[in-house]
Amino acid sequence: MKKLTANELARYIDHTLLSPDASAEQVSALVAEAVELSVFAICVSPSMLPLTKKVGPSADLGEVKLATVVGFPSGKHSQKVKALEASQAVRRGADEIDMVLDLGLIHQGDRDGLVRQVAAVRDVIPAPKLLKVIIESAALSDDEIKLACQVSIDAGADFVKTSTGFHPAGGASVQAVELMRACVGDALGVKASGGIRDYATAIAMIEAGASRIGCSASRAILASC
Repeated sequence: MKKLTANELARYIDHTLLSPDASAEQVSALVAEAVELSVFAICVSPSMLPLTKKVGPSADLGEVKLATVVGFPSGKHSQKVKALEASQAVRRGADEIDMVLDLGLIHQGDRDGLVRQVAAVRDVIPAPKLLKVIIESAALSDDEIKLACQVSIDAGADFVKTSTGFHPAGGASVQAVELMRACVGDALGVKASGGIRDYATAIAMIEAGASRIGCSASRAILASC
């Protein structure tokens, strides 16, 4: 097993709070913890942006990046709505956008519809801001995972991401991360998210090819290094 120091592992982590009942006080605490732990980013709901307005002076992230979600968690939002959400989030300070693909289009094999959806969001996110595409890998067959990954490449995304953490099929798996990495090669990053609560699982995802980890148990994970 790969061995990483706490500082090394922290640079993989998107410290996440996407609970529907999350309060401004909880987001403030998330920010403070993220800065203390030196994680790569935090990921919060778009209603919490801009942080300086919703959270107040305690929203200073320093070098930590700010990510938010689009079309979350179902992915069943229209293409225009997803693009509007992304555009608004960028204007409100987001550095990274994690968008949920429409699983129905994946199951239908609608490559063109999926490309249009991702491209519509990509078009409103200026570089160097990042777009991650959430594919809900636990709900997909291997061929569907391959389709979702190829669509993400074709439409100009920066990452593919396993899961929202809210789908009943489950979250990240080593097998899904391995397949996603094999599909995207070095062209895109791979974010493993959903159910990652301990050091061993986080390391297993990294060894499988994850370049980013989404989790809420960051402190406990890093304390195990």
